[in-house]
Amino acid sequence: MNQLDSNKPAQSINLEPNDAHRLASLCGQFDENIRLIEQRLGVEIRSRDNYFAVYGESDACKSAVNILFNLYQETAHFPELPIEEVHLNLRQTEREQPMPQNANSAEVTDNVESFSVIRTKKGNIKPRGLNQQRYVRAIQTHDINFGIGPAGTGKTYLAVACAVESLLRDEVERILLVRPAVEAGERLGFLPGDLAQKVDPYLRPLYDALHEMLGFETVTKLQERGVIEIAPLAYMRGRTLNASYIILDESQNTTREQMKMFLTRIGFGSTAVITGDCSQIDLPKGVGSGLIHAQEVLQSVDEISFTNFASRDVVRHPVVQSIVDAYDHHESKS
Repeated sequence: MNQLDSNKPAQSINLEPNDAHRLASLCGQFDENIRLIEQRLGVEIRSRDNYFAVYGESDACKSAVNILFNLYQETAHFPELPIEEVHLNLRQTEREQPMPQNANSAEVTDNVESFSVIRTKKGNIKPRGLNQQRYVRAIQTHDINFGIGPAGTGKTYLAVACAVESLLRDEVERILLVRPAVEAGERLGFLPGDLAQKVDPYLRPLYDALHEMLGFETVTKLQERGVIEIAPLAYMRGRTLNASYIILDESQNTTREQMKMFLTRIGFGSTAVITGDCSQIDLPKGVGSGLIHAQEVLQSVDEISFTNFASRDVVRHPVVQSIVDAYDHHESKS
């Protein structure tokens, strides 16, 4: 890293605690993380120990300081910082995001409470970006939660992670994965098996997340014991779900009546997370989406949280964000 000169930086920050291993992880091998931030934001970063000075255009320097601050917090929980994490932070950084109060040479304290980490059997899962952080905190503090936005924003994956953590802590007795049996261009009637078996393949992303967090054998055993249950939405009628963690995926394909039925199944000690993408509704023409209707009806209910994701929150390959934006632009002209 370059030695500091007498030129006044646009922004500077002290990263505390002054931990050599964490600072090395932040900078990356041969300072590759620092170089990437410089290249993408058009700034110059110089450092001495835990002091970082950023030179360049004011807004870009503020963004760089935010990224350095956020990435350094992550090094407290993840010993090696992959270059992909730097890419995601760069993409998710919002210019209007307030800079941490410790910038411009003020001391930084590593506030672990401000950094949510979900702990599962197979390792820790970290929400990426402010919106995912808000989403996880909302799930942890509300009984009913809506996560609404495009594909790739982590809304379902994080819901499963929170459910697994809650189960491992014995806060709930079971996890229910629910999906409306609505065709998305496919014909469920030609698939073999009963309705549960027909819907089962469509829950594969939820299964994959569970296997990643708990392991295949554990998931299989929990399913055999009924601790993890796959439940088509039609099977929910008449049930009252106590001490359960319920995830309703693809909720944009519920009708108004189905959504009301689902929400009124919630019992004591239960948490429900409803995820959906209002741009991918597969209901028959003329049938209103229960998700859109619920947004209108329930926004003023304090016990219910709504987290809305946008294309900038996509955490998949960068081209996915471009695809979402392109479709939104095309549909807005239609």
